Amino acid sequence: MLQIIRGKLKGKKLFTIKGNAVRPTSGRVKESIFNIINSDINNAVVLDLFSGTGALGIEALSCGADSCTFIENSSDSLSVINKNINICKLHKNTNIINWDILQNLNCLNSIKHKFNIVFIDPPYNKNFISIALKNLKASNSLTHDALIITEYDKKEKEFLKNSFFYVSDSRKYGKTLVSFLHYMVEK
Repeated sequence: MLQIIRGKLKGKKLFTIKGNAVRPTSGRVKESIFNIINSDINNAVVLDLFSGTGALGIEALSCGADSCTFIENSSDSLSVINKNINICKLHKNTNIINWDILQNLNCLNSIKHKFNIVFIDPPYNKNFISIALKNLKASNSLTHDALIITEYDKKEKEFLKNSFFYVSDSRKYGKTLVSFLHYMVEK
């Protein structure tokens, strides 16, 4: 069962996707992430990449984020994100974009604000985080010192060598690792 664990929507059940195509963040991992970023979430402008069900971005909105942009290219996921936004009545605070993150993030060019929190939770062991970070930097859509939260398998650490993002913290939850990166603006 997928549900909101904190904030004004605490306990609200969310729709999921049948099968194994999407791996939602476990409740334990999600709770840990939001305990760690608790002081950063209020009034945040959030970007949820590889959104899946939209659970991370919706959790952020429940905890006080101002807005969230969800980017996903699976039609099943987009449908579920829309349903979850509807049942949570979050239309005014969200953008949902059908886009292939692995090509680029030019879809963010039309969004006027910059993001200070980004969730990246792609399919495991495909090197998608490295590509997403490269495209995120190229999009020029991050605030200075933006916080990027990545969820990945313990075998997949290559993206940690990116020179524009530094790792401030990493946590292990079984086979899942979560790293907290900060964006360094070029001077």
